[in-house]
Amino acid sequence: MSHWTPDAVPEQGGRTALITGGNSGIGLETARVLARRGARIILAGRSQANLDGAVQKVLDVAPAAEVATVVVDLSDLASVGEAAARIAETETIDLLFNNAGIMNLPTRQTTRDGFEMTFGTNHLGHFAFDAQVWSAVQRSSAPRVITVSAIAARWPMGRLEDLMSEKSYRGMGAYAKSKRANVVYTLELARRTADTPLKALVVHPGAAMTNLQQHGDGALARAFTPIAARLFMGSSEGAAWPSLYAATASDVKSGQFIGPAGRDQTSGTPKPAKLPRNADDPEQGAHLWAESERLTGIAFKP
Repeated sequence: MSHWTPDAVPEQGGRTALITGGNSGIGLETARVLARRGARIILAGRSQANLDGAVQKVLDVAPAAEVATVVVDLSDLASVGEAAARIAETETIDLLFNNAGIMNLPTRQTTRDGFEMTFGTNHLGHFAFDAQVWSAVQRSSAPRVITVSAIAARWPMGRLEDLMSEKSYRGMGAYAKSKRANVVYTLELARRTADTPLKALVVHPGAAMTNLQQHGDGALARAFTPIAARLFMGSSEGAAWPSLYAATASDVKSGQFIGPAGRDQTSGTPKPAKLPRNADDPEQGAHLWAESERLTGIAFKP
């Protein structure tokens, strides 16, 4: 692979992609590309109105596409369970994208279930969702799970300690922690499914201006974000490349971390990226998995 672009995505007829956060940004662009290649799309998001708007945007580029929706709030385990039950009962999911996320909340908030909001949404919500839609994934003959992390997973402040940020809270620290958990979880999933056809991959999109940047720690961050967007950040279209590559390229391997190959890994052709330090430690992966089961009350046996 010298220079991969979405033009290389093969035909996806007969395959179904379920994308959390599919109503905007990276998730929506992922849906648009896959729909153009013939995939059936299920968009998952918190608002039916926003999902309906996203469906139309997919149909604008792929008029013949089949696009369904499911409302789910990843910060609410009851909502996760209800949505997952609908999927698990009847669907076959070939491509499961753990894409939705929030970042940089200025103050510590909690989910309906009492988890710190960023970690509870970005990691625990997806862990619970995956566990409960797993029967639909297992129906596929060649399934892939693609989890969207971030470069922030490498930051020292993202160590998997004080998962609920009860001792201290920083918005970007909680975000980095949740994104590192995405990596550790995916690598553990790859280990637990090593003897199956499933490929579990984690990606980072580089730097892109998406809806995640709407939150900021104070007036300075909110003022700087539009400037940073113009100077440093790429588009959500380009940021979707790692997800699309992980989902469709024939040469990827389960357990890989895929990111842009450009300068500072902010944009460019997708390729295997350097893992956060110790992220592939089996002991850490097993511990996070056990803690995720304990916190959510959901046993996940892939």
